[in-house]
Amino acid sequence: MLKNIKITQIKSSIGRIPKHKATLTSLGLKHIGHTVIKKKTPIILGMIKKIFYMLKIGN
Repeated sequence: MLKNIKITQIKSSIGRIPKHKATLTSLGLKHIGHTVIKKKTPIILGMIKKIFYMLKIGN
């Protein structure tokens, strides 16, 4: 059974590496304070690892 993971953007994407901005968009995050709930899969965890410094992770 896949669990869900709660992802919140806590830092701005202004001035970031273009690949990191694209990763934010792929996760569905649009602005600071925006929260999405995703399935906890290896693909999502890899995206989170790439831009961990701009995110807050919860359950």
